[in-house]
Amino acid sequence: MAEDRMTKVPEFLSELDAGIFENKISAALNAAALGVLNNGGKGKVTIEIDVSRISNSMEEKRVMLAHKLKFSAPTPRGKTSEEDTTETPMYVGKGGKLSIMQEDQGQLFTMAGAADGKLRDAR
Repeated sequence: MAEDRMTKVPEFLSELDAGIFENKISAALNAAALGVLNNGGKGKVTIEIDVSRISNSMEEKRVMLAHKLKFSAPTPRGKTSEEDTTETPMYVGKGGKLSIMQEDQGQLFTMAGAADGKLRDAR
């Protein structure tokens, strides 16, 4: 598969939940690491992504990503855990590349700056 058709994981993670999911991952990693360091035992951080089609239309080319973040961290008398699930709609580009914005939005204007004929009212 061509390199430019691959989903760029750092960009992908920064687009989930408008960038908030990336911060949640950071906080979960910090909490798990700190719990392990202070209390021994093992911590765990799990990221789960479910992909589903938004509509039955193949022309829309959008999917809904339900992303779940779970973590656990040891405490002096057991462990603490948290689970958070949010959703982000994304476009599927050529080769399956995921992006928050549509890759090809079409030609909006002619070279002279006028609106493209395809965009005019069909009255």
